[in-house]
Amino acid sequence: MGQNLQSTDDRRLRPIDLARRHGLSTQAVRNYEEAGILPAAERTPHGYRAYTALHACALGTFLALVPGHGHRAATSIMQAVHRDEVDEALRLVDEGHAQLLDDRRTLEAVEKALRDLAPGTTSEPDAAVSGADGTFIGPLAGRLGIRPATLRKWERAGLVRPRRDPVTAYRVYAEADVRDARLAHQLRRGGYPLAQIAPLIAQVRAAGGAEPLEAALSDWRARLSARGRAMLTGAAELAAYLSEREGHLGRGGV
Repeated sequence: MGQNLQSTDDRRLRPIDLARRHGLSTQAVRNYEEAGILPAAERTPHGYRAYTALHACALGTFLALVPGHGHRAATSIMQAVHRDEVDEALRLVDEGHAQLLDDRRTLEAVEKALRDLAPGTTSEPDAAVSGADGTFIGPLAGRLGIRPATLRKWERAGLVRPRRDPVTAYRVYAEADVRDARLAHQLRRGGYPLAQIAPLIAQVRAAGGAEPLEAALSDWRARLSARGRAMLTGAAELAAYLSEREGHLGRGGV
């Protein structure tokens, strides 16, 4: 947990004391207080802020929550605590864990898509929805659960490169185009922007398969694991801060 605070410590701290401890500016500390990330500070007779060990604990808790939940969610969690809405703060924490679980499931879906694309496992286009040499845009969009307009957008971004039927001018997606569309669909679900997907698919085309995506998926998996560990650290710090704050309020603090 790392705070090593004594609940009876009423020593007054200056903004610079909190700032130096975390490599922040004094203005950042004041901004955090004004945003409700820290509890309101008492003022000296000369109008200067006087922080305590409780404020130091709050700041450490916020900074521990940021890596796992992001700045906005961490801010909302601390604001809820300081409004005495602990249940709301815990709900926000739960939302972060739920999002992480959803991201893990998306990663698993992408990995499954790659396995499905492995040699010998790629399903053949359905003859009922395909032309002689490939699949048309409507049936392919239906199989992916997206709109034809999305496939046209992906085409403009270079994610898919269907050919045009010389007679009808309809788009025709060959087996490699279907592969690229499926990968694009899964990566979009994983939160990848089109600008990042395009070079990955270009590598797949150049290599003649999906192997280049393995490095991206490995990095994605590592980032999810790091985020999960950061959430555990943030949860421990939050639990310590809630206990410290309850003790402080029990002694008549604000």
